[in-house]
Amino acid sequence: MKKTSTVRSAVRKSQDMLPEYAFDYRKAKPNRFAGRISKERVVVVLDPEVSKVFITPESVNTMLRALITAMPESPKRDARRK
Repeated sequence: MKKTSTVRSAVRKSQDMLPEYAFDYRKAKPNRFAGRISKERVVVVLDPEVSKVFITPESVNTMLRALITAMPESPKRDARRK
């Protein structure tokens, strides 16, 4: 069996990457997923350990709604509802 060094392969990958790439913006295409998000929604990036627990948008929203109902009322929060 031939042994391969992981250090050597990591060095080889970094040498393949250039410090800078020229991007031709004339060939760029619009984001095909941009229209799927409505104007009322907010996209949030979850940390990896949180996304392991809440794997669906419904589970995140359910937990946040439960947290909101458990929170004490504040004047600032009441003003947002109006």
